[in-house]
Amino acid sequence: MDIKELGEFGLIERVTKDIKPKNESTKYGVGDDCAVMHYPDKEVLMTTDLLMEGIHFDLTYIDLQHLGYKAAMVNMSDVFAMNGMPRQMLVSIAMDKRFKVEDVEQLYSGIRMACDKWNVDVVGGDTSPSYTGLTISITCIGEANKEDIVYRNGAKDTDLVCVTGDLGAAYMGLQLLEREKTVYYQEVDEAKKKNDKKALESLQDFQPDFHGKEYLLQRQLQTEARGDIIEKLREAGIKPTAMMDISDGLSSELHHICKQSNCGCRIYEKNLPIDYQTAIMAEELNMNVTTAALNGGEDYELLFTVPIGDNERIQEIEGVKLIGHITKPEFGMMLVSRDNQEFELKAQGWNPLED
Repeated sequence: MDIKELGEFGLIERVTKDIKPKNESTKYGVGDDCAVMHYPDKEVLMTTDLLMEGIHFDLTYIDLQHLGYKAAMVNMSDVFAMNGMPRQMLVSIAMDKRFKVEDVEQLYSGIRMACDKWNVDVVGGDTSPSYTGLTISITCIGEANKEDIVYRNGAKDTDLVCVTGDLGAAYMGLQLLEREKTVYYQEVDEAKKKNDKKALESLQDFQPDFHGKEYLLQRQLQTEARGDIIEKLREAGIKPTAMMDISDGLSSELHHICKQSNCGCRIYEKNLPIDYQTAIMAEELNMNVTTAALNGGEDYELLFTVPIGDNERIQEIEGVKLIGHITKPEFGMMLVSRDNQEFELKAQGWNPLED
C-alpha cells in the first residue's frame, strides 16, 4: 500500500494503535501533541541517535525488521551505559517513495521487539518524506537513582578495566557482508557487459557464502544492548566508577574515559576477548585481529572500570572480562602486547564525520 493512501496520521495510527504503556512513569503516550511522563523520585536520562541510509546502514544486506531492532537497541545501550534503565522511546523516520506501508510496519516490528525485551514504551515521534533514502532518529528516555548514575569521568588510579562479551565480531560481520556484496555486483557487471540475460536471471537467486560465520552476521545485524550485565552488577553490589558503551571502537572509548577521568591505562592484548569466528575471519581477510578488536566498533558491549577491591566479585560475573587497569595520567594510555612490549593506544575507532 502506498503511504499516501493513509497519510501521516493514518500511518502513525496503523503502526502504533495497539501499543499499551508498560511503565508507571508513562502517563500518556502516542495520540496527542506531547507524551506525558512523571518521574517523582528518579533522575531522567535522555539520549538520541540518528541513522542515515548509506552511512550507518545498507539495505542491500539488512532487512527493515533487523534495522528497527538495531536502531532501538543502540539507543537503549546508551542508557544502560549510564547504569540506568530505558523506559520510553520516540521514533522519527524520513523515507523516500520506495517505501510502502508494509515496509514501515516491518521497521516498527523490529523496534517493538527490542522495546518489548526491555519493557520500553514507544510514546511518539514524527514522519517525513525524504529525497535521500531512509533516515531514522530515535530518542530514548530512561531513569536512574541519582546515586546509581555512572559517568565517564569517575575512573581512578588502580581501578580495573572491564569489558563485556567479545570484541571485533560486528566489524568482521560488516567486512563479510561488504565482501559478498562486492562479489555480487562484480558478477552483475560482468553479465551486463556480456549481455548474458541467463546469467543475470540466475543472479536474482544469488546466495552469499556465510557458512560457519553466522555469529559474525548476528553481531552486525542483531545488536543486543547489555542490560543483562547491568542487572548482574547490581545483584553483585558492584557500581562501576566509569562506564560507556563500545559503539565507535574500544580504543576510542578508552580515550574518552581516560580524558574525562584525567588518567592513563594499561590494556593487555592477551586479555582482549575475541571470538573464534572473529579470529578466523580476520585471518581470511589478512587483517590483524587485535586491530579489529580495538578499533572495529558497533560491538555495543560495555566498557567500565571498578575499584580493585571488586576484583574477586567481578571475575565471578559471566560475560565480563578484565582487560587492564587504570594508571596515573603521566603513564599514558598503553597497549601491552603478548610479548610484553608497550605501544601507545591510539583512538582509531570509527569517526562518523570523516569521509
